[in-house]
Amino acid sequence: MITLPIQHPQLKSGFDSPLIEKAMNYAVNCHSSTNHYYNNYPYSFHLQMVYNMGCQFAHLLDPKEIEPALAACWVHDTIEDCRQTYNDVKTACGLQVAEIAYALTNEKGRNRKERANEQYYEGIRTTPCAVFVKLCDRLANASYSKVTGGSMLNAYRTENELFIEKLGTHPYTEMVDALRDCVC
Repeated sequence: MITLPIQHPQLKSGFDSPLIEKAMNYAVNCHSSTNHYYNNYPYSFHLQMVYNMGCQFAHLLDPKEIEPALAACWVHDTIEDCRQTYNDVKTACGLQVAEIAYALTNEKGRNRKERANEQYYEGIRTTPCAVFVKLCDRLANASYSKVTGGSMLNAYRTENELFIEKLGTHPYTEMVDALRDCVC
């Protein structure tokens, strides 16, 4: 699942490209400049886990989707967490990556349920590769919580079947099975 800890974000051989490298550097800089952390780690730790999940499951993607999906693994939280706009992401990483990041940006809300409402999931379901990146994100978060005994593991367990249902029909059954195994 995950390896703790990582020192510096890095791309995996065979899953690198100028776009993915640009997305990695952009996202790491955005999160760093806003002092965003993942528990006691720089936020790049989480981004690396999401990207690693993307690499692990890239075989489920159409070959032309791999590059934008892996780039989006890096930038998926930049709009939501780093005061970046859709246009900022589009300028830095292109239209496809910006669309995925936008789809994965929570709605305004007072709690998790309000932030991840039906409009949020509709955007994920209708944006190419967004379901894949969202599953990478959830797998990274759930794996980290399981390895560290994190408090969010119970939330992921409670939400899991509804979360899977809200993602709709997609070709990522292998990822869903991995997520179910992780949270059980």
